[in-house]
Amino acid sequence: MNKTILVVDDEESIRQSLKGILTDEGHEVLTAPGGEESLLIIEEELPDLVLLDIWLPGIDGIETLQRIKTNYPHVQVIMISGHGTVEAAVSSTKLGAFDFIEKPLSLDKVMIVVDRALDLVRLEEENRLLRDKMRHFDELQGQSRVIVDLREMIQIIAPTNAWILIMGENGTGKELVARSIHKQSRRAAKPFIEVNCAAIPEELIESELFGHEKGAFTGATSKKRGKFDLANEGIIFLDEVADMSLNAQAKILRILQEKKFERVGGTKIIETDVRVLAATNKDLEREMEEGRFRQDLYYRLHVIPLTVPPLRERKEDIPLLAHHFIREFSLEEEGAQKRITDDALAVLMAHDWPGNVRELKNIIERLIIMTTGDVIDAPDIPPLIRESRKADLPGVVLHPADSLKEARREFERKYILTKLAENDWNITKTADAIGLERSNLHKKIKSFGLDDIKRE
Repeated sequence: MNKTILVVDDEESIRQSLKGILTDEGHEVLTAPGGEESLLIIEEELPDLVLLDIWLPGIDGIETLQRIKTNYPHVQVIMISGHGTVEAAVSSTKLGAFDFIEKPLSLDKVMIVVDRALDLVRLEEENRLLRDKMRHFDELQGQSRVIVDLREMIQIIAPTNAWILIMGENGTGKELVARSIHKQSRRAAKPFIEVNCAAIPEELIESELFGHEKGAFTGATSKKRGKFDLANEGIIFLDEVADMSLNAQAKILRILQEKKFERVGGTKIIETDVRVLAATNKDLEREMEEGRFRQDLYYRLHVIPLTVPPLRERKEDIPLLAHHFIREFSLEEEGAQKRITDDALAVLMAHDWPGNVRELKNIIERLIIMTTGDVIDAPDIPPLIRESRKADLPGVVLHPADSLKEARREFERKYILTKLAENDWNITKTADAIGLERSNLHKKIKSFGLDDIKRE
């Protein structure tokens, strides 16, 4: 991606010469004759690199450098001087200058130093992206058929530039799917910018998405880059896209169609190249029928649909997820890793998990903190989980059971019965689906008396 470079020199010929060669290299070049003017431009345009002469009218280059590095530490600065001295070079370096070039300028040398400085800019951007991904990224956990199929679909579509609509209930892991797509895409080294559409007030939606110029409205005390600007060449993730107002949807649709925008209060056309991922927990077809979601935006986003299954449809993943979260939170708490018993896992598997994986994660974190011993057992599970609603688990009788062992047996019976019905009583398919040997499944069917149910 080409960068924005500011040339600051009181000699018009040098400004134009540098502007010409840098523009030929594809960069956007701004110029200023003095330190005060350069600081105003930096405040407005936020360039990636500044070529700064030391001898300037008004505030000199050293003071200008000091102000730049104080207010904009990520902006790289190359110092230029017609009266180069060791003292000036050392002073500039101590203040944070990238390099020091003497006049008369060798354009070849200028380009070498500029390229090195821009390489550092790119490296710092990549490091920030990597740190962000390390903070947020986690693998999509699970071995159930629905999760295996979802991971396989992500592997297929991630390397493309197709727009994707991710659907699923709250807490299922839609953001995790979006980040997994980004990690496996050709844009993995570029930004992943998340927009929580439900959290942005309608009056600020344009400023958040497109940015604004200084003075564009009351409170706009400085220039701000918008989400689409920050996501250029990367991926923008529109989370809870159905929670935007119709007016905000129209503004989103326009930029998606035209791939260019203007900042609020600005006149400059900014082009953007972004891949769009959107997510929602709502039925968009019903939202369209009831006039709450634009049909044209729906078809713009609905190129490849992905559905993230709720946890109640992949309960066989609960033990794996529980162990994963135990490891994660044990490391965060810097304590010995706790162990969870099979009886405790059976209680977790009996819950319907309306909050999905997020709810399970919160419960495990609570157990890690609140359980005093090294073992998490069934009595440690909060009452909310232990008293799972019978209506959601027909055939499982938890409260009249004489023991936890009996309750666990009832749950296992219901679980196997449900999976057999889902697979039309095909023993081989059911055994594969639940990760059990075919012979062991036969024994359990006989033990639970399920053959009689099939004959009925």
